[in-house]
Amino acid sequence: MDERIREHAEVLVEWSARVDPGDDVVLSVGEGAHDLAVAVAERLGDRGANVVTTYSSSEVTRAYLRAHEGGFESDPDYERALYERADVVLALKGTNNTAGAADVPADRRQAYSRARQGIREARLDTDWVSTQHPTRAMAQQAGMSYEAYREFVYDATLRDWASLADEMARLKDVFDHGNEVRIVRESPNATTDLSMSIEGRTAVNSAASVAYDSHNLPSGEVFTAPHATEGEVTFDVPMTVNGSQVRDVRLVFEDGVVTDYEAARGESVIGDVLDTDDGAKRLGELGVGMNRGIDRITDNILFDEKMGGTVHLALGRAYDACLPEGEAGNDSAVHVDLITDLRENGRLLVDDEPVLVNGKFRWEDGFEA
Repeated sequence: MDERIREHAEVLVEWSARVDPGDDVVLSVGEGAHDLAVAVAERLGDRGANVVTTYSSSEVTRAYLRAHEGGFESDPDYERALYERADVVLALKGTNNTAGAADVPADRRQAYSRARQGIREARLDTDWVSTQHPTRAMAQQAGMSYEAYREFVYDATLRDWASLADEMARLKDVFDHGNEVRIVRESPNATTDLSMSIEGRTAVNSAASVAYDSHNLPSGEVFTAPHATEGEVTFDVPMTVNGSQVRDVRLVFEDGVVTDYEAARGESVIGDVLDTDDGAKRLGELGVGMNRGIDRITDNILFDEKMGGTVHLALGRAYDACLPEGEAGNDSAVHVDLITDLRENGRLLVDDEPVLVNGKFRWEDGFEA
């Protein structure tokens, strides 16, 4: 076994999930993540944790959803109970087919998602962490050789997370004390000029550990829950949503709600997302990528949204960690991230002060306001 797989498992169990002896752990294993699952199981055994393993496959899900023509039971007790009793959930993603569920009818996918909203809430109440094992399918989607893709994944994942957390704390402090964020990007083919309120919100320093309210490995972003969104934004980073590619998505917001949309590719996919429920037409997240170990777009949101100098906005559910105690944020059965690249001709301002200009933060060398 590649020693980096064992290092990945160690970071996941000890830094990211902070698993303690006696913890009840649900280990969700993607179809291509077997080797990582073996290394994680060994690490969990060393920690004295209790483990239940489940299998995750887009092709299995596709088969079920395409055959199921009736309604879906809302939050089946047997499945919800698994997550309600769990202390930790570790999701090891590693698909063998990135478009495995692309031909599932949109209305059936939406109904299934809505029916499982309580299960998602129960899972999100645990110390959950999602990570990615490199597979040939993911390498192909990224346009990379398998060897090069593995190097990329481990460069992004096996980092000095404590040092990165200290750096990201600077942006968290700016967001925590800010009231309004504006994103501007000058482009001959697309316009981005979007404003949103972050007043009263708490930003998350997403340093790949539940100790930081962070649930992705790799991570390397600072995110918060915006509201009162106005203006328009073009997401110029191609990506796959629900098994289908989308590109150059343009959204127009008025009074916090999407009032118009278009896309050069995958416009119907975006329309299906927006039609899921009322919350899908509002933003649930503003995130800023700060992981310099991610140096290229790979058509994988887990990595692409963390790239230093990019900004992502999510339609749908807001995370409770960003909200004042007792306040409910945007609620939805979906949380779909879209990315805009600010590394060229792009700016992010907080209360009219430039914080990110052309991919450089104001505390980095090369920053020019």
